[in-house]
Amino acid sequence: MKNPNNPCLFCDTQKSGIAHENDLAYASYDTYPVSKHHCLIIPKRHIKDYFDLNDDELIACHDLIKIIKNEVLKKDQSVKGFNIGSNIGMVSGQSIYHCHLHLIPRRENDVDNPQGGVRSVIPDKQHYKRKI
Repeated sequence: MKNPNNPCLFCDTQKSGIAHENDLAYASYDTYPVSKHHCLIIPKRHIKDYFDLNDDELIACHDLIKIIKNEVLKKDQSVKGFNIGSNIGMVSGQSIYHCHLHLIPRRENDVDNPQGGVRSVIPDKQHYKRKI
């Protein structure tokens, strides 16, 4: 198995592909998508994770998230929501140590019960009863 960190897969935009870009970041459709049109937003500067983004990079990534969101909604009217997330550190599931944000389109009935959304990263915590 090839190591995506040596050399860094996301530092080579020809390998990862560019759907959209600005001066500080680019968007690439995920090679292993969770759902159709799952996209990664990647800063061009090689940094480990979200917490290393500077303010300009954060804005650049945010701008691309909005562009991709609108593009996906135009392409696919079945998309009714999105999850945005980033894995930070090995224990959270990060496998490529170059910051990247996931934009995952969601559709009705793509899972039995979507309650909890990103909480499902710890399956026993996804579903909960609201305390009044």
